Amino acid sequence: MIRPGSALVKGGKPRRTPPGAAGQILTAGKKTDVKKPELLEFIERHDYTGATTLLEFERKAREERPNALLWLGYAAFHNGDYRKALDAYDEYLRSPSLHQQRAAGDVHVYRGCCLYALYRYKEAEEAAKKGTEGSLRTRLLFHIAHKANDEKKMVELHRQLQSSTEDQLCLAAIQYLRNHYQEATEIYKRLLMENRDHLALNVYVALCYYKLDYFDVALEILHSYTQVHSDSITGINLKACCHFQLYNGKAAEQELKALSNAAEAGTVLQDSDILRHNLVVFRNGDNALQVLPALVDVIPEARLNLVIYYLRTEEYQEAFQLLKDMEPNIPREYVLKGVVYAALGQKNESREYIRLAQQLFQLVGAAATECDTIPGRQCMASCFFLLKQFDDVLVYLRSIRGYFTNDDDFHWNFGIACAAAGEYKEAKDSLMAVQSDKYRSEFCYVSWVCRCHIMCGEPQMAWETYSRLEGSSDAFNLLTIIANDCYKMGQFYWSCRAFDVLERLDADPEYWDGKRGAAVGVFQQVIAGRETPERLQEVVSLLRSTNNPQVEYMINKVIKKWAKENRVNLDLD
Repeated sequence: MIRPGSALVKGGKPRRTPPGAAGQILTAGKKTDVKKPELLEFIERHDYTGATTLLEFERKAREERPNALLWLGYAAFHNGDYRKALDAYDEYLRSPSLHQQRAAGDVHVYRGCCLYALYRYKEAEEAAKKGTEGSLRTRLLFHIAHKANDEKKMVELHRQLQSSTEDQLCLAAIQYLRNHYQEATEIYKRLLMENRDHLALNVYVALCYYKLDYFDVALEILHSYTQVHSDSITGINLKACCHFQLYNGKAAEQELKALSNAAEAGTVLQDSDILRHNLVVFRNGDNALQVLPALVDVIPEARLNLVIYYLRTEEYQEAFQLLKDMEPNIPREYVLKGVVYAALGQKNESREYIRLAQQLFQLVGAAATECDTIPGRQCMASCFFLLKQFDDVLVYLRSIRGYFTNDDDFHWNFGIACAAAGEYKEAKDSLMAVQSDKYRSEFCYVSWVCRCHIMCGEPQMAWETYSRLEGSSDAFNLLTIIANDCYKMGQFYWSCRAFDVLERLDADPEYWDGKRGAAVGVFQQVIAGRETPERLQEVVSLLRSTNNPQVEYMINKVIKKWAKENRVNLDLD
């Protein structure tokens, strides 16, 4: 944006300067003379808060200053107060003079910049078209065309960009917004080579490396800027985001304390949309519903993070509503939409949603840029999981297992995939590594753990798990698994006990058949010396709890006869 009566400003530095930094001047003598600060002192120091305060004071005091409204709009815009800047330009246009008429064309473009910053893109385009043709107008229309996804208009405006720093910054910004981070990085690096004093370019390069997942590199590049501008919201926020990716939310929030503790910052953490958004992420979704909904159309990540929040709270329909009309453009958007479809598909038993989820995961996992990344391999594992091809699932999950040693979700999925593939020992170890009380209380988890115990020759552990659930709504279903799986594995004593409880709870003849078969199995194991007579004694007691004529024949004609012939002491009377 052009300063009133001056040359074009080079890219402004994203920083805040204390409003009083250019304030009082002390002179020698007993009395302190206070000199009114100069506007250009504030502007040169990028103290736009001070500049705005001075201009508003002069207006209230009815002091005359040439182009006061233009200066107020300029200062307010660079301070991020786009509404105040827009009001200043509107007031300027409402009171035209000969001089103002000549400047009106530029002011319409300035209005367009304010409207664009306020996300009012259609109005911004209308204002820009009223303005004077020039490089600023071209850049503004270029950004508006990008927001409108007007490729034809973008190509046309791209041709009008020149080699100036401002035009190249505009082009780099568009490349960044289109997720072409490598192309944006090349432009920023070239500009930095030509303009070493433009420290803010380091922030833009660091941001590109952050998007490319080179968080250490981003921090290193960012250091040269934050050392000079330690109060920069943009710089400190990016530094916090890098710490979040490398460490955790607490480390990230610690970085933001430099802003919240600064005297000049005031309520900066509450006033800044991006900081409020990121604090929700750093705090693992805390306060999400109070912050994120209002930012969905302002910060692109807000929609995705709100979807993640709804997934965590199992509000799958709300998550679906946010994403149903979104056309994915980047891998994480494809992944998130796939997760929503998978969650809804499993909940509602929708084959169509499962199919769509599988396709989305496959698109990411098979992409040349993603196939060798951790998220890419997770996607292929998810794709094969939905296809129930568990051997293929394990190929991908085992290749990245070392990166998820403390991740409950990974342990859950890996454990179930191992169990489904018959790798029960590995499945048991993975499932037992899950720490979440919520996960461990779910019947799906409990039933798979019980099955793994049984398949690993630990039926008593499965029975102990049932004992802890006895009386709950899931106990009956768990008993059914124990009864049948133990029978299949030849653990007839535990199968008999489970079928006995099932028979007493439900008179279905199938339970008697299972109990009888298990009892015979125990008897055979005693004969073979693989089970103790004491266990057979318990089985006899269980048989007698059934009112069936077959019981007396089994006990008196078979078991009692064998015990007598083999001199085994059993109480069968």
